[in-house]
Amino acid sequence: MVGSIQNRSTFLETIATQLGRDPKKKVEKPIWKHQPQRTVLADASLDELLEVLRVQCKQIHTDIVETTKESLSVVLDEVVKTYGGGPLSLWRDERFEEYELSDLLETKWPLEQIEVNSWDPSIGVKNIELAEQANIGITFSDMTLAESGTVVLFSSADKGRSVSLLPTHYIALIPKSTLVPRITQASDMIREKLNNGEQVPSCINFITGPSNSADIEMNLVIGVHGPVKATYIVIEDC
Repeated sequence: MVGSIQNRSTFLETIATQLGRDPKKKVEKPIWKHQPQRTVLADASLDELLEVLRVQCKQIHTDIVETTKESLSVVLDEVVKTYGGGPLSLWRDERFEEYELSDLLETKWPLEQIEVNSWDPSIGVKNIELAEQANIGITFSDMTLAESGTVVLFSSADKGRSVSLLPTHYIALIPKSTLVPRITQASDMIREKLNNGEQVPSCINFITGPSNSADIEMNLVIGVHGPVKATYIVIEDC
């Protein structure tokens, strides 16, 4: 949305006065004496974080496959066919070209009658319909939290959130370099962007494996309101 807020300060000051307190002009972030969240896996290497991710994937019922950039096209093709092929819903993401997947997306799969739909802002709500009809959604992970097995996805005009939510299956492409210990580092990165005046995505998704719920008597049910199966493909890129 483009625009400005009118008379915000006056409005908030009036509310504060009516509540009998002085309006706060500025909120300072406190400096906590103890910050145990920063000690978790603080000195772990990328290889050690990857091992943590491997173990956590077992807990969240997610398959994990490891590959190199050179073999990624073959591995992704195998996982897609294991899940039954298309239709596929993908982000429009320059990383598909960067990781040498263009031939797979634009030539090999279409020749095999595997339908590939990349997010297109020009067709609006039609993107959501295509994602809903898709067998597999595929995105890259912008940041990967080893402790919880979570992929962090930054939405944009070319990267709709429906791609990771509506298809029956979900594949996350995870460059190894995106691994960090936990949500603490993701929060730090988002705050740093805000402090630097950078634009932060309107939607940031934290996805931990396939959809699940244990609301009823703590009995875990997988695939209740989103992808029923998920695979993480970790790419050696560093």
